[in-house]
Amino acid sequence: MMIDEPVREARGARLAVSLSGTNLARASDYNQRVVLQAIRTSTETTRVDLSRTTGLTPPTIANITRKLMDAGLVKEIGRLQGPRGQPAIRLTIEPLGCIAIGLNIDRDHLTLVALDLAGHVRARIAHTVAFALPEDVVDFVTGAIGPLLAKAKVKRDRVLGVGVAVPDDLGRIALPGRPQAYSRWAGLSIPELLATALPWPVLVDNDAAAAAIGEAQTGAGLALSSFFYILINSGLGGGLMIDRHYVEGANRRSAELGLLPDATSAVPGAVVQDIVSVSALLQYLANAGIDGASLGNIDEADPAVRAVLDHWVELAAKALVAPLVNINCLIDPQAIIVGGRLSEPLVDALIERLHAHLGNLPLPAMAPIVRAGLGEDAPVIGAALLPFLDQLLPSDATLMQVGRAA
Repeated sequence: MMIDEPVREARGARLAVSLSGTNLARASDYNQRVVLQAIRTSTETTRVDLSRTTGLTPPTIANITRKLMDAGLVKEIGRLQGPRGQPAIRLTIEPLGCIAIGLNIDRDHLTLVALDLAGHVRARIAHTVAFALPEDVVDFVTGAIGPLLAKAKVKRDRVLGVGVAVPDDLGRIALPGRPQAYSRWAGLSIPELLATALPWPVLVDNDAAAAAIGEAQTGAGLALSSFFYILINSGLGGGLMIDRHYVEGANRRSAELGLLPDATSAVPGAVVQDIVSVSALLQYLANAGIDGASLGNIDEADPAVRAVLDHWVELAAKALVAPLVNINCLIDPQAIIVGGRLSEPLVDALIERLHAHLGNLPLPAMAPIVRAGLGEDAPVIGAALLPFLDQLLPSDATLMQVGRAA
């Protein structure tokens, strides 16, 4: 699988490292993005509040908000009644000013969402399928995009773009039940694959990165400047946010939680993902004679199922102890967020066991472990945010002009 390299390079660059300069046009674009984000993250606001929040002058705020209103991204909703003077005009985001499409391709499901500018899912279509091949994905998207937009009640000309979240090494990592033909995903260009089905720009990123971005923009990480995200899906992934910036690493393989050695296993070459993943949990259930193609098909209240789940939670917690010790000591994040395709009670049980194990260790500091706010849809919501981040919302890359004349 090929990640959209130019986009990832731009989004992964930092101003402090690149020493990139800027010009008035790019600074103006950045200021407009900052103001839009300030409005977007408020239920409602005023131009005075925006000037106070952003540090921009009142004339600059007036100019930017006028442009945003002309573009249909912001609207006025009346005046704020005060004790004295002219009442301030209240501003809010126009949710359907534009929307973005998110697609999550995973080894056990396909999910498509339409996300509005306020960060709300307007429509969602999901398909449970084991190891969908490239042509299966094209067929799913082709058949679902029309009903998705109809359900969201938006026209195609309001779609800003499409973001796709996929696991790294989609066609390479061996998981139980993976067919040989699934290796066709290795080296495949997702934008080229979807070009016939989607007429909009397509951005692609790692599913754990997308999930972390989703949590940072609309979920449990909204109020956090730094956190480590644990994504428990068919495989196990991680995402690292520092200063509200997703850190990819030198080789774009940061936070590869699932491929860390499993210190609790006696099996040579065992990695954490061999236990901490939905694929591993389903295998544990199958070994106990409990048939379920997905976790949604099992009754977690059934005593036999409950016994397997409790056993898996304990094994998973022990396998995660060493990685979380390293995360706490090396990164010291504000929080560790756990999400993915586990049920909320199962995530809560895992978090409880992790706190119990880590609480017995002499760590210099321990970040609280919390359940993700977006749940199983964090990757697809994060994917849908990629077009917004690329074209509308603030990032360091907006100011950068590497290789361009000022």
